[in-house]
Amino acid sequence: MKKLFFLLILISSTISNAQVFSKSMFAKRPIINLENFDKQRIHFGFFLGLNSYDFKIDKKFDDQDILVDSQMGFNVGLITNLRLTEYIDLRFEPGLYYGQRNLHFPHMTDPIDALREVKSTYIHFPLLLKFSSKRMGNVRPYVLAGLSSDMNLSSNAKSKDDNSANRFRMLKNTSNYELGLGIDLYMEYFKFSPSIRGVFGMKNELIPDNDPNSPWTGNVDKMVTRGIFINFAFH
Repeated sequence: MKKLFFLLILISSTISNAQVFSKSMFAKRPIINLENFDKQRIHFGFFLGLNSYDFKIDKKFDDQDILVDSQMGFNVGLITNLRLTEYIDLRFEPGLYYGQRNLHFPHMTDPIDALREVKSTYIHFPLLLKFSSKRMGNVRPYVLAGLSSDMNLSSNAKSKDDNSANRFRMLKNTSNYELGLGIDLYMEYFKFSPSIRGVFGMKNELIPDNDPNSPWTGNVDKMVTRGIFINFAFH
């Protein structure tokens, strides 16, 4: 009986909170939260998120496939936002991004040689322009575009060993361009901003094996990063 009573209270509380949230966010005349928040010249925040890194691979010949299996990773970082105009902001979002891509080489018979686990720990430095729409109650959509640079702490760039010793090598420093969209939700005490963003590498990141006819890198002309970030920001 006590458990049933507690469950009823919990359900009632959840419904009540959902109604308050709906009224404050999407009602025709919502309660306006943080009305002057976007008038600040500078404000700060942090984000948590998920990522899925991939590779775009240009091959020299089509007879040897390289399959990329993207694994889910995570992101964490800080936000510095500079207001330029009513609708445009400059944003710096340094963060730590951990991801993994598994490369499969079907033309190789040994299962150990046919798999390379490429684990990457990036220190990510994006400089972005944020273009916001007009605020509608407690909701404000936006788009993002900008450039970023990465420092790959797991690149193996200085290693003399290569894939013949099960060591996959990549450049330590790379650059990208980024495009994304999101929405600002103005809560009672903070602004919550979920967003999704694509990242597109601009330079070849592969360090070829010492053997120019390597079965792992000999057929690769260019390998660049592609990725999707889903971030949840709190300001």
